[in-house]
Amino acid sequence: MMQHIILSHKEIEHKTKRIAYQVYETFANDSELIIAGISSSGFVFAQKIAKQLEIISDIKITICEVNINKQNPSDTITTSLPEEAYANKNLVLVDDVLNSGATLIYAIKHFLNVPLKKFKTAVLIDRNHKKYPVKADFKGLSLSTSLQEHVQVVFEEQNSYVYLS
Repeated sequence: MMQHIILSHKEIEHKTKRIAYQVYETFANDSELIIAGISSSGFVFAQKIAKQLEIISDIKITICEVNINKQNPSDTITTSLPEEAYANKNLVLVDDVLNSGATLIYAIKHFLNVPLKKFKTAVLIDRNHKKYPVKADFKGLSLSTSLQEHVQVVFEEQNSYVYLS
């Protein structure tokens, strides 16, 4: 199967920084922010955004891992922080790729059980194939693909990349 590189390591770093600046602009008047990443690649991307935010701002950043069954997103969702830790706080929910929107919308539903001050979403790749009415507030790249194509994000220390197969 052919792989086409969509984003190189350097391009991912650039898009991560740009998203971090957009997040900072949105929350510049706030002192605290929760960055919640959907487990595995979304969590890695959340950590990268959080690291950039710590460099460019004095906002207190707390990272949270969101565990969701991507094959059956209606299963119970758990987080690495108790609900009290993000209640009445600002939160950015992060994933690597927004495909149909199912994972993101079920994760959003989980966080809506707790009152939040402000709630935004961020993704590295938005594929424009949504089955659910969900959007990314911050996105690295919008990509129109066929439903048969697959977008994969690979996060490695010095060689991260995104490819289409």
